[in-house]
Amino acid sequence: MKCDLHVHTMRSPDSKTTPEQIISRCKKTGIYCIAVTDHNTIAGAVELKRIAPFKVIVSSEIHTRDGEVIGYFLSEEIQGKLPALETVRLIKEQGGLVCVPHPFDTMRGSAIERRALDEILSEVDIIETFNARSINRRHNTMARRFAAQHKIPASAGSDAHTPDEIGKTYVEMPDFNGKDDFLKALAQGKIVGQSSSPLVHLSSTWARIRKV
Repeated sequence: MKCDLHVHTMRSPDSKTTPEQIISRCKKTGIYCIAVTDHNTIAGAVELKRIAPFKVIVSSEIHTRDGEVIGYFLSEEIQGKLPALETVRLIKEQGGLVCVPHPFDTMRGSAIERRALDEILSEVDIIETFNARSINRRHNTMARRFAAQHKIPASAGSDAHTPDEIGKTYVEMPDFNGKDDFLKALAQGKIVGQSSSPLVHLSSTWARIRKV
């Protein structure tokens, strides 16, 4: 099945995408599973999971003091601005999985600092090795090589902040049931990557302005 493992809803300050738009787009593109990764909240994921006719992984892209970290399979929100190591501990405490998104994308200030990545590396479950919003493809290549070097499962996602971005990048993987099964399925997955236009970043800026 096709899984887009990095999607934002209107619960993120830089997105206006509604749950209904996500459902419609997933049906159109054949995406059967998404991870809703809103910034510092699981509210959008919980809402979509309740109404979606496909799998929704309750997740959050958390702004730590040292850069962004994604928690998959969360049951409680984790506040931002904590040290990365503390954030990882809180994800693990609730049985979640730790993913590092766009780890080498230096063109955005939200990428995790290399010092912090090394500090949390032993607790990292997944590395995002293809992010459709990464403008420089070399950054995705660096992430892929890093994951392979450290034998960490690779994920991919559109990082969609608008409906049309959903499904640009996904992982073709077996169906799964729960967190442990997810990791096994992900290890068997195939990443299908297509980069989004750099102009999509303007939509995020516009969404943030409109919400002020």
